[in-house]
Amino acid sequence: MSNIPSDLKYAKSHEWLKLAGDGTALVGITDYAQNSLGDITFVQLPAVGKALKAGESFGVVESVKAASDVYAPVAGTVLEVNKALDANPEKVNQEPYAGGWMLKLKLANPADANSLLSSGDYAQVTG
Repeated sequence: MSNIPSDLKYAKSHEWLKLAGDGTALVGITDYAQNSLGDITFVQLPAVGKALKAGESFGVVESVKAASDVYAPVAGTVLEVNKALDANPEKVNQEPYAGGWMLKLKLANPADANSLLSSGDYAQVTG
């Protein structure tokens, strides 16, 4: 059974969004996604300042099994990327919801997060 924290929002493409109260959010891939990919060996992330559309690919996660695009769950501008993943991509496997976060977004419209899945709905998608 995958770990699906109830305080996050989820995309059907297996990304999570953790809202902060200031119009920003952290984004990463879910425990289900990292488990499906296997041992992650490389993470490619966008440049700080890049504007992303909801559903747009923002990077690539490579594992021993496959390479997979990662998609923006909502529209926003990249404020920060997790540089720790350059040297330690396995953090995505070890801590998908903590140290394995991928980017921090300034949301174009914070209400867009309401269109994402709750933890219960995401559990049904992955069930």
